Amino acid sequence: MFRLWGKIIISGKMVKNITIENNDSSLNRTKKIFAALDEICYTYDLSRPIWLNKNINDFKKHSKTRFTKDNFIDEIDFDSLDIEVIEED
Repeated sequence: MFRLWGKIIISGKMVKNITIENNDSSLNRTKKIFAALDEICYTYDLSRPIWLNKNINDFKKHSKTRFTKDNFIDEIDFDSLDIEVIEED
C-alpha cells in the first residue's frame, strides 16, 4: 500500500490534513505521488503546485517536501502545503 500525507500549515500549525491511499500496483512511485497530489489539490480546491528544484531534491532525499506561495500560480490563504510519503509498497 502507498500512502501520502498532505498538510495545510498556517502560522506553524496544521489546520487541515488528508491521507491519500493508492493500492494500484500497476503505477510506479512517481505516478502514485502525482495522483495523490492531484487528489489533495482537488479536495482543497487548489491549483497544482509547481515542483521547483528544491522540492525535487527534498523529496528525493526525505520523501517529503513543502510547497509555499512560490510554488503556486494562484494566491493561497495558507503558509504551506506539506506532503510526505508515510507508507510504500
